[in-house]
Amino acid sequence: MKKATVFGNEISGAALFGTRISYGICHFLFGEDKEPLELVAVKRGEVYNDFGVLTLIDKNDETSEEKFPIDKDRAIIIGTMRMGFGHWRMSIAIASAAHYLGYTGYLLDLKSFDKTVANKSINYLERWYNLGSRISQTWKWFNTHIWEKATSSGGMNLSSCVRENNLSKLFVPVIAGLPKDIPIVSAHPWVGHTAVMAGMKHVTTIIPDNCPMAFWLVEGSKHCAQSPSAYMGYRTLIGMEAGRCKITHCVPKEDIICSGHYVDHEITSNIEIDCGRRIQRLIVKEPRRFLLTMGGAGAQAEKFADIARTCKPYIDTQRACLFINMGDHKGRWEVLKKYLEKDGISYTMHSDWKETKSFIQKKSVSYADGVHIFLHDDFYAAVYATNLLMRISDVMITKPSELSYYPVPKLFIHRVGRHEAWGAIRGSEIGDGTIETDSVEALHRTLKELIEQDDLLKLYCKHIQENFHEGIYDGAYNAVKLAEITH
Repeated sequence: MKKATVFGNEISGAALFGTRISYGICHFLFGEDKEPLELVAVKRGEVYNDFGVLTLIDKNDETSEEKFPIDKDRAIIIGTMRMGFGHWRMSIAIASAAHYLGYTGYLLDLKSFDKTVANKSINYLERWYNLGSRISQTWKWFNTHIWEKATSSGGMNLSSCVRENNLSKLFVPVIAGLPKDIPIVSAHPWVGHTAVMAGMKHVTTIIPDNCPMAFWLVEGSKHCAQSPSAYMGYRTLIGMEAGRCKITHCVPKEDIICSGHYVDHEITSNIEIDCGRRIQRLIVKEPRRFLLTMGGAGAQAEKFADIARTCKPYIDTQRACLFINMGDHKGRWEVLKKYLEKDGISYTMHSDWKETKSFIQKKSVSYADGVHIFLHDDFYAAVYATNLLMRISDVMITKPSELSYYPVPKLFIHRVGRHEAWGAIRGSEIGDGTIETDSVEALHRTLKELIEQDDLLKLYCKHIQENFHEGIYDGAYNAVKLAEITH
């Protein structure tokens, strides 16, 4: 294989070995699309109702919805994919900030175009990723020796940029017909690579990970990093040597900013109010509200059951309350349901989106107890329920994923993939969450302390308010502004 360069760094043919495997498999299985799609916009779903974001679809799709041409005036395309929850959640944050700043957002879900090679390839790759995530939570040897390495070193080297670029060639026909001069913010590198190869001139890549991995870099775009350590790591390509190839060039300073955390305007603008309500509930000794949120791979049903079992004495005595968002994982809910019933834990189910929003609105200012399960068919509702619930929760219990960066006190459970460890490091360093509790004993001990004592919750609320005034949670605004500057 010929040599390649990434940000001016030469990657040898040997280091590029294997970078065409995923492309080759998907090309062999699904072929390639010969003609580009013609995209139009529709007013679809809650993402339009909440943020005025229009959804891009194939003009030839059969739908009763009115179709609109793309209007480039103060417009921004938000490129994502329905692969897990994180990429969509970041996109929602960008949509919220764009709406607040007066832009019309167009949602581009690379996976949503049925019968395209993009849709088939992403579905195929996602099935394998989700399987690995679930196995990693139940088989310690697999997690330690296979999954931890696959989710860190597998995307570390600069050669991974070439690998993801190669795969993204299959996706270009989806967006090749878009206006070239409209800004696009990419929440996944496949979208970014695809946009650059499609000739789009103003591409902004938002990087989720605090752990520097070349997987997230898209040459030809501008980049946003959420923290100073991530900025330094991506800026200098630290630890990204590909084989014996030395790194002699950095990412140009003009191509990357330290934006801050990607958080919705509705959450950021209400930080003072929400923290004040947490402290007031603490003073009057209401049940401590914990939000448990299932990830897109659905890997934590057993862990949620263990947490509920540990909290049962406190739930029964009105000292703790659980909000459990199962997303759209009906199968995983059936698993958790059996555990809850076995342990004698009663619950209230919320599956109607309007009722869910009404419940959250009421509980923002009124008493809550017991166990509440949230399960929604609509993907947007499955993801966004967590964003709404975190505002009325005292502590969010989560793996250190994209949720690490949200301004709510956090109890970090064990990661799903080695790269996520850095999310917990970031949260603990800025004082809005615990360090990662990577053992059952540590989790139980910390959970009980958060219920029985007040000092940790007060500490996290204090730091969230300080971080807010320092602009740490302004990343979504800054990403939109960077996209406009590049335009």
